[in-house]
Amino acid sequence: MQYFRKMGIDYGKARMGVAFSDLSCTIASADHIYKTQTEEKDLQYFKSLIAQKSVNLVVFGLPLNADGTVCEMTEVVQSFANKLKDFANVEVAFQDERYTSFEAEEYLKEAGIKWEKRKELLDKVSAQIILQNYLDEHPKQ
Repeated sequence: MQYFRKMGIDYGKARMGVAFSDLSCTIASADHIYKTQTEEKDLQYFKSLIAQKSVNLVVFGLPLNADGTVCEMTEVVQSFANKLKDFANVEVAFQDERYTSFEAEEYLKEAGIKWEKRKELLDKVSAQIILQNYLDEHPKQ
């Protein structure tokens, strides 16, 4: 029996936070930060990562305005996600990411992590929160 995991991405133009679920798709863990290059290289990187980690679903944090309406960045994320879906032949989903950066910041502050280190960890912890929220809302998918 083949097991798959889910990957969460906190998309940004300069860097992307990456998180993975465990094989039971119950718990999300922050993994790393990917510094963006060209779109072609970014797509190739994630295609390779998807194959290497046996990912069957990529969950992208969907940036929305505070009132839930779309913004310019919403379309940028959706465009990249759809290109990755076709390029890597993987399913994609979107998870509202409003307030995840704030939540990640608070989590890291409570853990006693100093600002310089928090700044380094923020994107991948945000990806973890995005993925965990998705896993909690869609159990056993």
